[in-house]
Amino acid sequence: MGLLNKLFGKSTESKGEEVQSYINWIPLTNLEQLKQIQQQSKKEPIAIFKHSTRCGISSMVIQRFVKSFDEDLKDFKVYYLDLLSYRNISDEVGYTFQVLHQSPQLLVIKNGTVVAHASHYEIANIHLKNF
Repeated sequence: MGLLNKLFGKSTESKGEEVQSYINWIPLTNLEQLKQIQQQSKKEPIAIFKHSTRCGISSMVIQRFVKSFDEDLKDFKVYYLDLLSYRNISDEVGYTFQVLHQSPQLLVIKNGTVVAHASHYEIANIHLKNF
């Protein structure tokens, strides 16, 4: 996941040390993937992170999300949706999972339905380890 890992995969601490990110972003770029997500979620929980690349709040929230994603979550599948490039997919996510669109937004899907969702700074209150 070259581009996303370059953008979010590592961050540099003030002391010059790199912090490892354990998120393996999966780009959400076509509608067919929503069916795959529903099927996958019957075996394991899946997350979708909806992000606006032009929004300062969204940028801050995704950085916090990356920092909070530790090694215990390294196998948790997280789909990344670029809202500006794939607005039609964002609309379909809302329709399919019956969640009002917001940005940034995190959805957790289990057994084909949303079991948790939050937007903006409330995303930090979703503890993926609980799923």
